[in-house]
Amino acid sequence: MAELFKNYIAGDWVEGASSIENRNPSDLSDLIGHYAQAKTDQLTDAIASARAAQVEWAACGMERKQAVLMAIGNELMARAEELGTLLSREEGKPLAEGKGEVFRAGQFFTYYAHECLRQLGENADSVRPGIEVDVRREPVGVVAVISPWNFPTATASWKIAPALAYGNAVIWKPANITPASAVALTEIIAKQDIPAGLFNLVLGAGSSVGQALVESPKINAISFTGSVPVGRGIAQAAVGNFTKLQMEMGSKNALAVMEDGDLDIAVAVALGGAFGGTGQKCTASSRLIVHEAVHDAFVDKLIAGAKAMKVGHALAEGTQMGPVVSAQQLSENLEYVTIGASEGAELACGGARLKMETDGYYMSPGVFLNTTNAMRINREEMFAPLTAVIKVGSYDEALATVNDTEFGLTSGIVTRDLARATHFRRNAETGVVTVNLPTAGTDYHVPFGGRGQSSYGPREQGTYAREFYTTVKTAYIAAGDPK
Repeated sequence: MAELFKNYIAGDWVEGASSIENRNPSDLSDLIGHYAQAKTDQLTDAIASARAAQVEWAACGMERKQAVLMAIGNELMARAEELGTLLSREEGKPLAEGKGEVFRAGQFFTYYAHECLRQLGENADSVRPGIEVDVRREPVGVVAVISPWNFPTATASWKIAPALAYGNAVIWKPANITPASAVALTEIIAKQDIPAGLFNLVLGAGSSVGQALVESPKINAISFTGSVPVGRGIAQAAVGNFTKLQMEMGSKNALAVMEDGDLDIAVAVALGGAFGGTGQKCTASSRLIVHEAVHDAFVDKLIAGAKAMKVGHALAEGTQMGPVVSAQQLSENLEYVTIGASEGAELACGGARLKMETDGYYMSPGVFLNTTNAMRINREEMFAPLTAVIKVGSYDEALATVNDTEFGLTSGIVTRDLARATHFRRNAETGVVTVNLPTAGTDYHVPFGGRGQSSYGPREQGTYAREFYTTVKTAYIAAGDPK
């Protein structure tokens, strides 16, 4: 029988009310393990232990915090191949991407290890004579981290690391599709010099454990990455308790390809942005807005590139695109292929389930042509290895089309024109803009987030993370005259 992996609550590994199977989407015969599903009363225990441990952790010296985060980060980077293999095995992204994600997760921890030593306040003179003003940041308290399956280690890490760095306790509810990566990260955190209960892993369904977590009045802040419908429900639950909230949600990212751009760069950027991570990235380029002067040449190269992509087992050498993460996700992807056809879009290639040597959720990368920005495939987040080409007649039309969306996470442009690049950078209504680069791919030391329905609350990553994980205190001091 496969091993049962447990929840980590109040400093102990504990079983739950039931368990679920975790299988490899590249090979459904590969059972990774069984993972315990927490009970509601265990969540209550986790919250109580976190509240007690947070007080102790907040009072700890900064060098102790730094040492803890540095140790976590160093171990993640040292074990990137091992843990990246596990990640790719359970999530389906090619091995190089899995190893890269784990290494990047380690960098988040080492970055915030240094931030432990950079928590400087401000001093000011009062407008009133003889009074000084001290402004400092304090921990927000107990943070609920709800992370997605598409970056099971990296996204969780860029939330957990600053939470701990700034003196908070963490209750982590990861996606139920990728529990193995969650347990692996928790094992590293659990052996550090931290108070029992400071960090808790609670596995379970979002509809039960997740909902109870966000509804708790004893949670001080919630950091969530996931879909818009789930985010909307979390916001409604949190507002009743005035819980601090940060959410990264859906997207409909666009890449604009101008007639003056390098065509080979444009195609490489489009392929990487659309199909990297099997298109299961919130930053994926699902809309390709192409100037009519280069449309046909771009499309020919794009289709050739999509057809040439090697789809296969995530751990196999040479795989460029792994399987879709689950049966449900594959079904939803194929439904969007049907929707696109019903709207009059031409499926130029791909968009079909593939049979491979192993039984898995394989799908060929698909390209839609002759689409308009009004179609559902260009309005709704597909989260699939599918992209749609929209032909435009000018730069102005391209920019207007980029901005014609309810989302606003990332956008990009391929151009040699400095004036166009500058104008686009300033006028694209997204939180992240790329020039001659894929829309997917961000750095850990600068802010990340979007506009519209893509994001809510303070930005993530870099020094901007402190806006969410801390609260500001302003103190007025009248010392009096020396005697």
